[in-house]
Amino acid sequence: MRLALYEPDQAGNVGTILRLGACLGVPVDIIEPCGFPWNDKALKRAGMDYAAVANVTRHSSWSSFKSDAGARIVLLTTKADMRFDEAQFAPDDILLLGSESAGVPEEVHARADLRVRISQAPGTRSLNIAVAAGIAIAEALRQTNGWPE
Repeated sequence: MRLALYEPDQAGNVGTILRLGACLGVPVDIIEPCGFPWNDKALKRAGMDYAAVANVTRHSSWSSFKSDAGARIVLLTTKADMRFDEAQFAPDDILLLGSESAGVPEEVHARADLRVRISQAPGTRSLNIAVAAGIAIAEALRQTNGWPE
């Protein structure tokens, strides 16, 4: 199981997701470019004292990432018909989240093997991506018995 972030905009969210990945033993892929300078100062504001234990792979582009992916890509998107809790996750799935400001372009949306959404109360737009990542990875790990001991 992996988390992947498509061109993230906010260092704080990336730091939070890297911390989540480190704590749960889930590798994180960063698909660049990022909307912020990639440096320790930017990431430490979000508690990235976990940098030494986070398993992070940076990809220079979407093309680079998709050629390395080698597993099913599950896109979290507000545009999906299927709720995430109705999906069947596999242990080697890659849960992909779009950028905070723009989501993912149509090419990425079309490439996803599965598209799922997190249901929300009427009148709300979207969850913070770090919150969405936590919700989705929790369900995926639960289904696949992937929680760390």
